[in-house]
Amino acid sequence: MMEVAVIDAGGANFGSVCYALERLGAAPRIVRDADDLAGAPRVLLPGVGAAAPAMTLLHERGFAEVLPALQVPLLGICLGMQLLFESSEEGGVGCLGLLPGRVRKLAGGPGLRVPHMGWNTLEQVAASPLLDGIGSEARAYFVHGYAAPVTGDCIAACSHGERFAAVVARGRVAGAQFHPERSSATGARLLANFLQWNPT
Repeated sequence: MMEVAVIDAGGANFGSVCYALERLGAAPRIVRDADDLAGAPRVLLPGVGAAAPAMTLLHERGFAEVLPALQVPLLGICLGMQLLFESSEEGGVGCLGLLPGRVRKLAGGPGLRVPHMGWNTLEQVAASPLLDGIGSEARAYFVHGYAAPVTGDCIAACSHGERFAAVVARGRVAGAQFHPERSSATGARLLANFLQWNPT
C-alpha cells in the first residue's frame, strides 16, 4: 500500500481527497509541518480558498522552502495547482515557482459566471502517463475563479470563456485545476495514474 503525504494547507477538501486515495488502495497521511514530509514517496497539495493566505500558511509551516527541493512526485489540486506557479494575480502574491507563469482571474463572458463551477470537458494537449485511460472528451468538476495559462507544461486544457490549463506536468511536478475527488471516473483515473507515475 503506497503512502501519500497530503499537505493540510488550510483548505477544506483534504478529507475528501484522502478518502478518494483510500478508495484506490493508497494510504494517505495528513501532513501539517514540512518536517513530516520526510520519507514520503508521493506528495499531494490540495487547496481551496485564496492564494495569499495559502502561501502565508505554507511559509509558516516550512513547506514553501521544502517543496521546491522535493525529489518525489508532487501533485497540486485546484488552488494547490495554482500555487505551483511563479505568482498569482489573486492578492498579487508570489507562489512556489515550480512552474513558469502567472495565475490570472478568469474573465468570464456573456452567460458565463465566474467562479467557474461545474462539469466541463477536458482537451488533451500532450501525451502523458497522467492522462492514460482518460478519453479525449472526458469531463471533470471545476470550482475556481483564477486559472493558469496554457503553456508548454499544459497536458490538458479546458475552456470557460477562455482557454486555461486543466492539467500540467513538468518533471516530477504535476497539477490538476479540477477536483479529482469530485470528478467521478475521470478524477479517480488521474489519481490512480499519479500513484503509478514515475517521472524522470
